[in-house]
Amino acid sequence: MTDRLIRLMRIITLVQAKPGILARELAQRCETTERTIYRDMEALSAMHIPIANMGHGQGYMFISHFAMYPLNWSDEEAQAFMHLAEVMENIRPLLKPAFESAYEKVVAASQKNKTERVEWSEQISGLFKAGLPAWQNENNDSQNQSLITLLQAGISQNTIEGEYLSQGKKGIVRIDPYCLIPREYRFELLGYCHLSEKLRIFQVSRLQKIRILPRTFRKEDYLMQSHFRIPWAYEGSTEWTAFKIRFAPHAVERVMQEQFFIRPVLTIEPEGSLLFEAILSDVDEFLVWISKYGPDAEILEPEICRIKMKERLNDWQQLYNKS
Repeated sequence: MTDRLIRLMRIITLVQAKPGILARELAQRCETTERTIYRDMEALSAMHIPIANMGHGQGYMFISHFAMYPLNWSDEEAQAFMHLAEVMENIRPLLKPAFESAYEKVVAASQKNKTERVEWSEQISGLFKAGLPAWQNENNDSQNQSLITLLQAGISQNTIEGEYLSQGKKGIVRIDPYCLIPREYRFELLGYCHLSEKLRIFQVSRLQKIRILPRTFRKEDYLMQSHFRIPWAYEGSTEWTAFKIRFAPHAVERVMQEQFFIRPVLTIEPEGSLLFEAILSDVDEFLVWISKYGPDAEILEPEICRIKMKERLNDWQQLYNKS
């Protein structure tokens, strides 16, 4: 068992050092047979080590950014491994001379990685100032910690689990965090939801008790490209609306500085105004965005949205006419 443990660690190191390494070379370097290497690969897969055979003649390599150093361990796994030292004395006669020094190096690497993660978290926590729901106090340490945890999981491509508050109810969610999206007063997380089996937008302020799972994932670029094809593509949106907006000349520069996930069709008209055209899925979100431009933005199409905007303006006018 000890020989196999050392060989498995050796295989991980070799695949990390030489992506595309063949089973034949692994067998030579580990002084065993190719059949044994295949069995070892099955064992590593069962342990959720993301090594994949890339096809005939292309060898083995890691999926995502998995690496053995720094160790991709949870705190519980690291503590369990360190307890091996307590029984080392009893099994020392069964171990090869190099095992103890190898064990010490792994423990040292784990401790160094843990220290670096703590330092990194402390340094980056001051970079975030996230918005809070009105019912929360001004201490946003937990909010910053959630962002840090999501960043760590996104970089290492580990699945997260936590509680999510939606429509007044808390539920357990398991998410592959793809990317964080900064909004004006909040952060949102675009991730693959294991429950609904699709990409969803989550408000970070509603995520609580987040923990990183040992399960790794691979980002599906085509899913992200499909999601960001439309700038206001939120979950539950099934209808698309073609918008045409005219912005006043003195608002053109401001619109040009806006950031979109796609590039809308922009046309400068002879009198200097800007014609903005885009196909969107969330009408209400877009109307909120348009509202901040006031009379500098006129909805030309569709007519139903012109009517909606008129109704909003009439409601506001009636509210202020009461005084």
